[in-house]
Amino acid sequence: MLKHADIWAAIDALARDHGLTASALARRAGLDPTTFNKSKRITREGKPRWPSTESVAKVLDATGASLSDLLDHIEGEHRANGANHLPLIGFAQAGDRGYFDDAGYPVGGSWDEIPFPEVGDPNAYALEVSGDSMEPLFRDGDRVIVSPSASVRRGDRVVVRTLEGEVMVKQLVRQTAKRIELASLNPAHPGRSLATEEVAWVARILWASQ
Repeated sequence: MLKHADIWAAIDALARDHGLTASALARRAGLDPTTFNKSKRITREGKPRWPSTESVAKVLDATGASLSDLLDHIEGEHRANGANHLPLIGFAQAGDRGYFDDAGYPVGGSWDEIPFPEVGDPNAYALEVSGDSMEPLFRDGDRVIVSPSASVRRGDRVVVRTLEGEVMVKQLVRQTAKRIELASLNPAHPGRSLATEEVAWVARILWASQ
């Protein structure tokens, strides 16, 4: 089944064919430079968004590529060279209901998908970073691969969700039966100390794309 991620990845591939970034491709096509930004590929409600037919037509016209060229890229991304596909969600939507079960495993049908090599956890998923609270380690638009079943140790970078729905990316400093101590990745932001009963789940970050 064709996925939103296949279309967006094909546009990215078309940009690379012409030595362009996605922003430069949009600009050449006479579009707003942010048209193809990763933040524009998902709605505020966390739903994946298709590129408009008008923007695709303008890109093809600006690059001289044919619809067949784009379809070839889409097919190539869909196959993804045998890669596994991981669920993907925008970080801003991670606190919403319906995306995770009580143990922090991805559920529901609202996730987008991205091709990614096998990571050894069938329940692994990707979060797309938004904002600057995790800089300089993770920047806006980076994707972190999260394993809800991996064991968590002191010093690990983790995703934490509270029972109230707050989601944060921190470094685990200390975990006891009563409290979880977390350090901020951005020195401009404070660390957190949470009572164990406040925390819904903690999941380890395995990898990040930058």
